[in-house]
Amino acid sequence: MTSTSPSPSAPANRGVAFQDALQVAAEIAARSPSSHNCQPWGVGWTIGAGARRTATALLAETAERAGCGPAAQDEFEYLVLALDRARRLTALPAHGVEMLVSCGAYAEILLRALAAQGWRADGVRFVDPAGPVHGLRDADPDRIFGGRWPRAWVPLCVVRLAHAHTPGNELAELGDTVRARHTNRGPYRPDRIDPAALAGLSTAGSGLSLVRAAAGHDAEVTVRHMTDGAERAAVADLVRRHGGRDFSHRAAWRETHSFIRRDEADAETSGDGFTLGQLFGPMAPPRRLGMRIALAPATMRVLRHVGYHRLLARQLAAVVRCSPAAVALGFDDEAPGVESVVRGGAVLADYWLGATRAGLVLHPVSVILQHDDARAELEGLLGLPGRAFFVSRLGRAATQFPPSRRLAASRALRLV
Repeated sequence: MTSTSPSPSAPANRGVAFQDALQVAAEIAARSPSSHNCQPWGVGWTIGAGARRTATALLAETAERAGCGPAAQDEFEYLVLALDRARRLTALPAHGVEMLVSCGAYAEILLRALAAQGWRADGVRFVDPAGPVHGLRDADPDRIFGGRWPRAWVPLCVVRLAHAHTPGNELAELGDTVRARHTNRGPYRPDRIDPAALAGLSTAGSGLSLVRAAAGHDAEVTVRHMTDGAERAAVADLVRRHGGRDFSHRAAWRETHSFIRRDEADAETSGDGFTLGQLFGPMAPPRRLGMRIALAPATMRVLRHVGYHRLLARQLAAVVRCSPAAVALGFDDEAPGVESVVRGGAVLADYWLGATRAGLVLHPVSVILQHDDARAELEGLLGLPGRAFFVSRLGRAATQFPPSRRLAASRALRLV
């Protein structure tokens, strides 16, 4: 984040304190989950007079309900969560939901890290990126926060924060949990997961910072665990029949392949994506070279004619079948709006952090959600009331997988 003076309407020491807290929170939130590790989020801190006026106007109705007058508004800081179009996935229509879910997960972890430092979110106003912003004369939502707002960013919501209390010791625990959380695609131990642990995870979202700040709104997400062998086998069969579609879909696989990094040095330089080791586990150099050749889009176009994509799907289905549990998260609404999808991402962050604290790991199986027919089949199989947006293996790791690299935390922050 570019160094600058704190908000002109705030006492200098308070603005500096918030800037320091925001940088610490962003370092933690940078490890949030995202599809392909693409990290499609951005956050603007409103320090300019015009941007603060816009943020205040958007949250004026909420402020009035809370009994806050103009003087009290000067005591707030405002953040604007955004989708970075330069970093989003676009090959499949379903990626639109995945990108918003990723942004919601990032926002939840960022707000928790700020709350642990004494900055509590007490108001949220979502912005419809598809149309004009109600109550503001500027009808272009990309530009309502002034000339310093990045052209590639689509604003999703404005969050108002107040300095609420003296920080406690929650920040260290949160940081440790977030660093420990990452996708593990290896084999899981066959041990049965404690039903009490699953029951606790089923309440994910009940204490969300992002949801709690949006007064009167619930998370509207159903958490569904699959521990019965027959049910897991049915999900595995779905993966077997549909799991090769990402490999055989030219645009989707070309996009996916663009996030596969050559080695750890390449991943470190890129700061995103994943290595073959993070996809398939440790492998000898000859096998790594063979996989690089086999997974190249040009090779895959040939190999799909001999059923290589179906072989990969069967391998994925086998690990799903052998896992002790699986989990699906679904919106209660069949056609959720932007607000519901972003808040669903917050629920996912809450669930994954809870699973990590319980010693559990996850391996998302997103391919069966990325095509409408496969997703509808899963929803019917599990009896979900609306649209499924996350499905994953769940268990205790038998082997350790390395975490993926991340972009610098400052990349996602802008002063507006």
